[in-house]
Amino acid sequence: MIPHIEKMNGHPVLMVEDRPLILLAGEVHNSDSSSPEYMEKIWDIAQELGMNTLLLPATWETIEPEEGRFDFTLPKALIDQARARTMRIVFLWFGSWKNAECMYAPAWVKQDIRRFPRAQIEKGKNKAGRQISPTIPVKMPYTTLSYLGEETMLADARAFAAFMGFLKAYDADKQTVVAVQVENETGLLGAAREVSDEADARFAAAVPADFAAYMRAHTGTMTEEIRAAVLSGQEAGNWSEVFGPAADELFSAYHVARFVNAVAEAGKAVYPLPMSVNCWLDKGGEPGSYPTGGPVSKVHEVWDFCAPNIDVYCPDIYVPQFRAVCDEYTRRGGALFIPESATHSYCAPRLLYTVGHYQTMCYSPFGFDDIGKPFTAVQGFLFGMDVSDPALKTPQRFEEYAALGQALRGMMPMLASAYGTKLLQAVSAETDPAIPAPDGNPYGAVPPTMDFGSFRLRVGFQSPVNPRTDGACLCLAVGENECWVVGNACTLTFLSGKPDQPNLDLLRVEEGHFENDGWRPGRRLNGDETANLTMGAPSVWHVKFFTYGDEN
Repeated sequence: MIPHIEKMNGHPVLMVEDRPLILLAGEVHNSDSSSPEYMEKIWDIAQELGMNTLLLPATWETIEPEEGRFDFTLPKALIDQARARTMRIVFLWFGSWKNAECMYAPAWVKQDIRRFPRAQIEKGKNKAGRQISPTIPVKMPYTTLSYLGEETMLADARAFAAFMGFLKAYDADKQTVVAVQVENETGLLGAAREVSDEADARFAAAVPADFAAYMRAHTGTMTEEIRAAVLSGQEAGNWSEVFGPAADELFSAYHVARFVNAVAEAGKAVYPLPMSVNCWLDKGGEPGSYPTGGPVSKVHEVWDFCAPNIDVYCPDIYVPQFRAVCDEYTRRGGALFIPESATHSYCAPRLLYTVGHYQTMCYSPFGFDDIGKPFTAVQGFLFGMDVSDPALKTPQRFEEYAALGQALRGMMPMLASAYGTKLLQAVSAETDPAIPAPDGNPYGAVPPTMDFGSFRLRVGFQSPVNPRTDGACLCLAVGENECWVVGNACTLTFLSGKPDQPNLDLLRVEEGHFENDGWRPGRRLNGDETANLTMGAPSVWHVKFFTYGDEN
């Protein structure tokens, strides 16, 4: 079977060659994949970091430089590079949208504004200024293709179908390419909806009856803001009458999702790989301050209705509220798939945490070759990054990410088989603070605890003896008295979970590493090292223990 998503133990997983695959991935900078020669060193860095997959742009402008003439030289070269390294690819289709703009549309599309109309955020203007921040009185020039452009949608869909046809012909037997992202950070900046004459006419027309009925039937999963707007509106009428204060954003979401679905549908008809969409988070801002109409959480019901060919919605996370975003994108039961995340000091802890706690389908730092370097991406402010995040002051240590990435890649079969169960769990200093002691004694705080039934694992992070704030720990139980632990900057305490056998003693603590899919034991820890089980550096331990009662 070709790569697909299915439920395993009730949890959505990506199946490749009939086995579950966790995408320990990295996304390259936008321009890197335009040069196979430049990519050689990027693949090498990815392998050092333990990655098994790269997220690579496939751009409309390079694939269809002239209308009807397709060139797949570049994606072919990238696939060949991945195969040479036994790695996978998720291609990112940069078609009509990239960062809510039309940067990667071909020249023949950009130049024919009559056939391929631009979105208007000011009446009558094909290019206008958008406010980059409510606190900064500066506008930057903005233009993008209209989500109402039928010719644009058809041309994008034809190009995408041709690209998927190439992937089927060149890669279906190898399955190097395991998924495709359709467009990139879709939506409209600078306004909640388009304001062209055509947009105004459609907005004043009746909301399609089937869509209005669907929204009223699915209020149970909606965010409070959208639920209130839907329930307070009329059952039929124009967009303002049916959706009230949310009308502009829902109008944009309806048309953006229909457009993206048409592109995805054309591609899936040729080669039905799993297809995703990513989004620039709204961060609680007003519509227009983020790409409005894109698949932010509050409009997922719109996308569910309009874009049935999309398999997973993906947040690009550049904000400190990491756990809250992950919770929001999984609360409806969907997979967690993170195509972009920051490379600051929580980058590696988030890798462990998403695999262990959310049992993620994909975790992918953006511009991963910058791991270990100071944050300098000024453009991040322009494209949705919260540059006030204090975590950005501390880069992720390259060698630590590499050690943890290599560990998880070596454990892949064990980890993947535990998806959908409580046998795989994780905690981190960022997401799981200790419970303070009532008297304020820092030594009396109760650390986060993972409960596996027969045993519990208490994990201590920042403390008077451990000043680091970026610790994380993943545990995989493989029996009542045996587990694997991967962690860094943390202290472990094993506890019995059996009331009739309250005592627990360690039998064997073995550190080591995985190599060529096999476990290579190193030191056998005991004495001082087990009296205080501390992972001061990235470590993998294989632990065995037993529990017993107080009576002989």
